[in-house]
Amino acid sequence: HVQLVESGGGSVEAGGSLELSCSFSKTAPSICMGWFRQAPGNEREGVAARDRLGTNTYADSVKGRFSISRDNAKGTLYLQMDSLEPEDTAMYSCAAGHYASCDVGWSIGTGFEYWGRGTQVTVS
Repeated sequence: HVQLVESGGGSVEAGGSLELSCSFSKTAPSICMGWFRQAPGNEREGVAARDRLGTNTYADSVKGRFSISRDNAKGTLYLQMDSLEPEDTAMYSCAAGHYASCDVGWSIGTGFEYWGRGTQVTVS
């Protein structure tokens, strides 16, 4: 049974920082794990992804501001978010999948079959 549980969301002023955590079960596939977000009225978008070799990929909108990392020993995926902007306000979710690729299709969620419930980030 695969479980993904996010935490660390909250409200912050523009320019501030937050670190999101995603606790994943040992059964979670690790080929590619990612962070996604969805704001009201918007489609879900990929924010960052990390493959099992440690290669990171980012959406253009967050490059230089967000950083994804993973601690396999702790079973946790992280998203460090700096220089936050009001446009970053959204529900953030982590995801994993047996057929997910961090090279192709990750930003639209292709291949990600396991999703957490999300954690809200509000930037004012």
